[in-house]
Amino acid sequence: MELTSKEDVDTPLAEVFEAISDFASFERSAIRRGIEVQRLSDDPTPQVGMAWDIQTEFRGKPRKLHLKLSSYEPTTLIGFDGESPSLSGKGQIELLALSPRRTRLSVKVNLQAKTLSGRLLLQSLKLARSKINTRFKQRVAEFASLTEDRANRSA
Repeated sequence: MELTSKEDVDTPLAEVFEAISDFASFERSAIRRGIEVQRLSDDPTPQVGMAWDIQTEFRGKPRKLHLKLSSYEPTTLIGFDGESPSLSGKGQIELLALSPRRTRLSVKVNLQAKTLSGRLLLQSLKLARSKINTRFKQRVAEFASLTEDRANRSA
């Protein structure tokens, strides 16, 4: 199952990249939502190989996820690989400068089942595909809006 979204942000490329590579901020946000997050490296500098163990409850069951930074190209690309007992996935965030003050944010997530229970979970997600796509695009748009607001406050 693949989810994609594109948003244009009225913020320079460097500021958008700084926002998407602020992993400590994402960790704090997840913890506030009741998700257990443990960074597996002490180095706060983003680099390929950086990893997190994540645990949360989804659809009434505890879910564990190992998330790893698989690609990191400053100012243009961040890629993640995720593994759980029943699913595997890849995520990619790509930035493109449209002008000196405008950036296109492209987000792509691809999930694949590894077990029968994973196939059942993915099938139920596919049945609600339009709702999930709408929510995914809405979350990316919210992030783009927050990034614009943050840049306008600091300017």
